[in-house]
Amino acid sequence: MVRSITSRQGDRAKVFSRRAIGLAAGKTALVSALVARMYYLQVLESDRYKTLAEENRINIRLLPPPRGRLVDRFGVPLAVNKQNFRVLLVREQTKDIEATLDALGSIITLGDHDRQRVLKEVGRKRGFVPVTVRENLSWTEMARIQVNAPDLPGIIIDEGLARYYPWGEDFSHVLGYVAAVSEEDLTGEPLLELPGFRIGKAGIEREYDRALRGSAGTSQVEVNAVGRVIRELRREEGDPGDELTLTLDARLQKIAADVLQEESASVVLMDVHTGEVLAMVSNPGYDPNAFNRGLSNAEWKALVGNDHAPLTNKPVAGQYAPGSTYKMVVALAALEAGVIKPENTVFCPGHMALGNARFHCWKKGGHGSMNLVQAIAQSCDVYFYEIAKRVGVDRIAEMSQRFGLGKVVDVGLPHERPGLIPTTAWKRATLDQPWHKGETLVAGIGQGYVLTTPLQLAVMTARLATGLAVRPVLSRQVVGPDGNLMPRPAQTPEPLGITRHNLDMVRLGMLEVVHGAQGTARKAALAHADVKMAGKTGTAQVRRITMTERQGGVIKNEDLPWRFRDHALFVAYAPYENPRYACAVVVEHGGGGSAVAAPIAKAIMDECIRLDPARRTPTAEEMLALPPEAEPGPDDPTGTAGGAAVAGDLQPAVFNNGLPRPLAKPDGTGT
Repeated sequence: MVRSITSRQGDRAKVFSRRAIGLAAGKTALVSALVARMYYLQVLESDRYKTLAEENRINIRLLPPPRGRLVDRFGVPLAVNKQNFRVLLVREQTKDIEATLDALGSIITLGDHDRQRVLKEVGRKRGFVPVTVRENLSWTEMARIQVNAPDLPGIIIDEGLARYYPWGEDFSHVLGYVAAVSEEDLTGEPLLELPGFRIGKAGIEREYDRALRGSAGTSQVEVNAVGRVIRELRREEGDPGDELTLTLDARLQKIAADVLQEESASVVLMDVHTGEVLAMVSNPGYDPNAFNRGLSNAEWKALVGNDHAPLTNKPVAGQYAPGSTYKMVVALAALEAGVIKPENTVFCPGHMALGNARFHCWKKGGHGSMNLVQAIAQSCDVYFYEIAKRVGVDRIAEMSQRFGLGKVVDVGLPHERPGLIPTTAWKRATLDQPWHKGETLVAGIGQGYVLTTPLQLAVMTARLATGLAVRPVLSRQVVGPDGNLMPRPAQTPEPLGITRHNLDMVRLGMLEVVHGAQGTARKAALAHADVKMAGKTGTAQVRRITMTERQGGVIKNEDLPWRFRDHALFVAYAPYENPRYACAVVVEHGGGGSAVAAPIAKAIMDECIRLDPARRTPTAEEMLALPPEAEPGPDDPTGTAGGAAVAGDLQPAVFNNGLPRPLAKPDGTGT
């Protein structure tokens, strides 16, 4: 019995020993694995996990760079960056968000749209992440918030930069505007994903957006486990965008905008030698600053619903029948083809018959016998019906191409349209119809299928004045291969290949338009008695006048609804003897070119000539500032002999004698 008990106890001891040994072995293996894992993580992988831990603790955040400025030819700011005071809301710092917004709304204007947006955003973001309530606060609004800060829990003021256009509507279509990045704009570039970052959406801002953006800076911040910023460790500011110098003259742009008043119209003024656009106005305009801050629904509907199309850049995107301003091109096509000579005459009885159709002249009783110069001066339609019939539409189209019509001239703005110069092949390919002779007659007076833009008409006029294929430019820099701006190479226009005598005769006709006894724009003569301007009026119909209406009397423009009135056009260059400036004016549904468009061009050109530095005599102070080799002699009143110039900017344009033409400064002083 005792032996049996002893035997059982020995068996139990053996089982216990085996189990103890197994448990010890398991513990040993577990501890060994744990030690091995710890050795692997802390020794072999220490560098990797140290880096990961550091990345969790330190965040790199992008800093938006200042956008490059836009300035006019004299450095006058057109688009700048100004302080942008923003009011932000931090949800975790206020117990009652709506009460805080109510209190804020009693201090500054806070619309329902802003309020609803804030309530929506605070529900999607973490409590410590600030939400923008309003931007572009005035100094007064910012001060009110700061004074009432104790009563506004969770409200903080932040300062940044915002795009600002000091000239407002006057430059709106040329400069364009910036706005928030949309889904379509995202390209994977991190800078575009920054909250509140804005890019160019129209005009120059869009075309030069890459160069104007600059490069982002970085901020190295320490954060906790939930992403809250503890402190900033390091900051590197980015490189600001390049400053872009435009060819525009802010003074002339403002003058042109003011002259247009309430008209739906456009003006283009350019230097006939360099192609530099001095003024480009589309009226009415819009406030580009409104797009930067964000348009309300009411503001957007007002812009879209305006029948004067304030969002359309009319100088490059408006397409109009050129009317009689096209007659110089038709005349040159006929002269160069040899189908007429300047002295040849055509009798105008007030209409021209072709088959069963009758084509009327604007002057009901007719002009009588007309030669080329007289026909341009008095804008005789019958004369141009006849020469268009002789030369044919295809040769007219070929001459039109030489003058930059019917194709995009590429001035450097988006949405530029090509217009239309019809040919027999174009009609067959587009409409699958043959060309009719009557259509040639209508095209001969700039109607029918013919369409041009105001910019093209200005280019056409500059080429008429010089005989060279001048190309318009809007900026003095171009984007280089590295994406940065570089000086624009000076252009050397090619000759148009038109006989000088033929050009002179057409120019003489344009001179007679303004200064002739029977010219259609005699009242447009400039106020400067020593400066003559050559021009051409145009009136383009937008409706068909029936035979019944002609028999009973054509309804006057002022008696028609606005949208049925004729377009008024005028093109001109001055001075006649030494061309420097070309101008094109188009007034939508304005009526007659001589009554409406010509006075606008006169007012603009008067100011342009008044500000022309070539007409100024250097003051005594300016003379003393000249280096000895640059002192003007008796045959060099401008003080530019030998290539030297008075202090100030130099424009690459030249006089006919090859001397450089200096610029005047905005205040009228300088060269």
